[in-house]
Amino acid sequence: MDFTNKTVLVTGGSRGIGKAIALAFATKGATVAVLYRSDQTSADATLAELPGTDHIAIKADVADPEQVKSAVDQAIDALSRLDIVVNNAGIGIYHPLESSSYEDWQAAWQQTIDANLLGPANICFCAAQHMIKNGGGRIVNITSRGAFRGEPTKAAYGASKAGLNSLSQSLAVALAPYNIFVGAVAPGFVNTDLTADRLNGPEGSDIKAQSPFNRVAEPREVAHAVLFLASEGAEFSTGTIIDVNGASYLRS
Repeated sequence: MDFTNKTVLVTGGSRGIGKAIALAFATKGATVAVLYRSDQTSADATLAELPGTDHIAIKADVADPEQVKSAVDQAIDALSRLDIVVNNAGIGIYHPLESSSYEDWQAAWQQTIDANLLGPANICFCAAQHMIKNGGGRIVNITSRGAFRGEPTKAAYGASKAGLNSLSQSLAVALAPYNIFVGAVAPGFVNTDLTADRLNGPEGSDIKAQSPFNRVAEPREVAHAVLFLASEGAEFSTGTIIDVNGASYLRS
């Protein structure tokens, strides 16, 4: 998987899974644009770790359509073109039905769908317009095990990720004639700072025991699947959803 002279936009790329993806691409020769929402300190730290030169950080909220368009334009202007897009940014808001107010329920759904589904859809649209003119490209969307097994305390999250799976497959069909290949990676629990409290808390052992490996994924393992889908030679895997959950949830 050689990405020399390739350009990549990674949303949510300043920390966790997104940072691992950015590092993996840069290590394989790509020039990376890291999109972050607000944490400039983390974005700058990630840029400093990326091997190679000319990497950039772009501040934007993927839930805002105008910021999405501006961010994609900035990436294209800075990198000259855009070969690969990874939609990693997302949120997960707890809103158990039995204990949430109607107002909180609506707010959680709106915020989650805006960030996890409409945001990636808009990034795909803007990036694909450029890729069509440029002769092709790759898009990889980070979804979730929760799209299949359900998220009882975060129903909007599970639904948004199921929608992102469907979007990925719809675009795989729609964009194939333009030499644009689209796939998705669906992780289970991943060892990041966002999950650290739960993994180190009382439920940590039960979460790890969901996998026969008795652990959760590392960010680099998710990144490996992303790089495969974005690599030359993986074209006929367009429309694929790769599970990275350590056999904690199996489907056929």
